Amino acid sequence: MAYKNSFLTGITELLVLAILNERGDSYVYEITKYISEHSCNLLSLSLNTVYTVMYKLENEQMISEYATLVGKKRTRIYYHIEATGKKRLYELTQNYDQITNGVDYILTSFADKKDTENG
Repeated sequence: MAYKNSFLTGITELLVLAILNERGDSYVYEITKYISEHSCNLLSLSLNTVYTVMYKLENEQMISEYATLVGKKRTRIYYHIEATGKKRLYELTQNYDQITNGVDYILTSFADKKDTENG
């Protein structure tokens, strides 16, 4: 289970940084909703999971936050990606591409082997 949590945290970090980079400043509920809707509901992250990643990224100075008054009394916290966050996004994207390509090559090799054995 620890591996799943570590994997999910890494993916969440990648997605959060990508969303902030591409869509601009956003708040946590908006990010969570975007992830769910644009993954065809295959990825459903809790607000707590996203907040945990946000705090980590903020502590590492990859994102910053600012408050905006919504309505008369409500304050909403928006997050902004910083230059260090953009650098981290690039690194995570490269790592993601390398891992998914490697996994794909391995799984494809199994399919190719079956085709050869059956053909």
